Amino acid sequence: MNKLIIANWKMNPASEKEAGKLLIDISKKAKTLKNISLIVCPPFPFLFLFKKNKITKIALGAQNAHKELEGSYTGEVSVKMLSDFGVKNIILGHGERRKLGENDEFINQKVLTLIKNKVNPILCIGESERDGDGNYLSFLEDQIKGGLNGVPKAQLKNIIIAYEPLWAIGKDAKREATPEEFVEVKIFIKKIISDLYDTKSVHGIKIIYGGSINSNNAKSFLGAGADGLLVGRDSINFKKFEALLDAIK
Repeated sequence: MNKLIIANWKMNPASEKEAGKLLIDISKKAKTLKNISLIVCPPFPFLFLFKKNKITKIALGAQNAHKELEGSYTGEVSVKMLSDFGVKNIILGHGERRKLGENDEFINQKVLTLIKNKVNPILCIGESERDGDGNYLSFLEDQIKGGLNGVPKAQLKNIIIAYEPLWAIGKDAKREATPEEFVEVKIFIKKIISDLYDTKSVHGIKIIYGGSINSNNAKSFLGAGADGLLVGRDSINFKKFEALLDAIK
C-alpha cells in the first residue's frame, strides 16, 4: 500500500506566483516517486492553480469546508464548490480550527456532508497535553467517537484519521512526539473503531501522523506503522519538502 503524504500549506504562501511555482515543483518531484501518494492542500485562493498548471501525479485537497452545501454563510466554502475545483480530500478538525471554536459535533456534521458527496475526510484528532495518568486517551476517544458518529461502516475505508498531538505542533511545541507514542495512539484508535464497528473495519481505515514532521523524523514514523504523514511547515519550503520525500522514498 502506498504511503500517503499530505501537504498542508495552511495560510501560505503569500502570492499566486509563489504558490504556482511550489505546486509545479512538487508535481515534478512526484513523477520521480514510487509507493508514495501525494495530496496538496493549498489555501482556497490557490485551488485554481491545479487546473491552470495542468498538475498531474498529485491529488488536490482543501483545508476546510462548511457542513452545508449552500446558503447564507458569509466567508465559508462548500463541498460542492471545492469538488468543482477537483478536490477529493478535505482536512477537518485540525487543531488550529478547533482553537477557533469548532467542536466534535460540528466537525462530525462536516464529515457526514463530505462522505455523502464522495469527498474523503482527513479527520484530525489530538490532545493538548499528554499526562502520565493516560487521561489524554479519554480525550482522544471522545474526538474519535464524536467525529465518526453516524458514519456507515462501508464508508470507513474513505476516511483518513490524522493524529496530531497539539503539544508537538508549531512554534510553541513543547517537544517532538516519538514514533513509540504514535504506535500507542494508533493501537488505541484501532481499538475504539473496532468497538464502534468491528475488527474487520479497522483494516480499511488509514491512520497517519502529523506534528513537526521533517526530513529527520519522517522515516521513523512511517517505519513505526504510520500509513502516511500530514506535513505542515516543511511542505511550503520545496527544498525541505523534497528532502523529506527523498528521506522516505
